[in-house]
Amino acid sequence: MNEQRLSMLKKFAAEEPNDPFNWYALANEYLNESPEKAKEYFDKLLSEFPEYLPTYYHAAQVYIDLMEDEKALSIYVQGIELAQKQQNSKAQRELSTAHQNLLFEMD
Repeated sequence: MNEQRLSMLKKFAAEEPNDPFNWYALANEYLNESPEKAKEYFDKLLSEFPEYLPTYYHAAQVYIDLMEDEKALSIYVQGIELAQKQQNSKAQRELSTAHQNLLFEMD
């Protein structure tokens, strides 16, 4: 994890706490080395910025990595519904495919 980049992202989030991208970038910075910390930021995004569509794919992936597949399924469904509402067919396809793949793996 790049500590300098992490420090910069935390600064951006503190300066502009109402910009979901700042929290999204911070969550993604933690993805590989600290999924629990990434989960905290994704949970913040899901609760405080539910209309920020990019959150859903990566948030579900974190829950899969933490072996919480049912929660991941729920996040995928929420993301699919939001993508439909926002008429974002590319995101809808990506979320639907990931959802179906997870269902297949759970069988």
